Amino acid sequence: MPMHYLRALTSPHRTHLSNRHLGRSLAFVAGAVNAGGFFAVGQYTSHMSGIVSSLADGAALGDVPVLQAGLMSLLSFVWGAAFSTIMVNWGKRRGAQSQFALPLILEAILLLSFGLVGATLDASGHIEAILSLLCFVMGLQNAIVTKISRAEIRTTHVTGLVTDIGIELGKMLYWNRVSDDPTLEPVCADRDKLRLLSSLLAMFFCGGLAGAFGFKYIGYIVTVPLALGLLTLAIIPVFDDWQAVRRRQSPFNF
Repeated sequence: MPMHYLRALTSPHRTHLSNRHLGRSLAFVAGAVNAGGFFAVGQYTSHMSGIVSSLADGAALGDVPVLQAGLMSLLSFVWGAAFSTIMVNWGKRRGAQSQFALPLILEAILLLSFGLVGATLDASGHIEAILSLLCFVMGLQNAIVTKISRAEIRTTHVTGLVTDIGIELGKMLYWNRVSDDPTLEPVCADRDKLRLLSSLLAMFFCGGLAGAFGFKYIGYIVTVPLALGLLTLAIIPVFDDWQAVRRRQSPFNF
């Protein structure tokens, strides 16, 4: 991919196009991690509605392991989102070009670690560690894309995507009758938004297929290409910042 395209994807100077391209890429990663996580730990790691429901079930039934797993998942997701926000604000206050890239670099490192040591953790029975790691990663990613797009795009919240698709379809199918109040604006669907939402849903689904088949036939190592893809998306702004620091520290920089 051209350098200027990769730079624009995670640059602080956002455009609708860069937001959408990054959102689709991260939706694919989220789908793959979510499906792969289900194969690894038997639970979808971005589905906080289900996790909170399992917390309630565990509390009502007195099932301590379910309660502990749900609480750990919820806290890990929350801390992932919080840590992402801390990294973005740290970079923003320093004028870093990589302020939005840093959480993706961390996500790539965590996924790379998961791919390399996940099988060992599984074999030694550390399922809780795997679950916490994947929930942290999903919280980290959802927060970064939410901040980048000003809450226009979310890559792990499929319930919201499907709901918004239904809303726009309802607007599209609404019949604006002549007898309606003429002072009211006609009901019109936002077709551009509908295309965006549908593409995010499709990328999440394709990522889920890739993650499910990859984990089934390859195993934990399937997350390594995902990690390398994230590094590719985020590395250019980090390199720009490194170059800027070098120029400031150079004795020949007058």
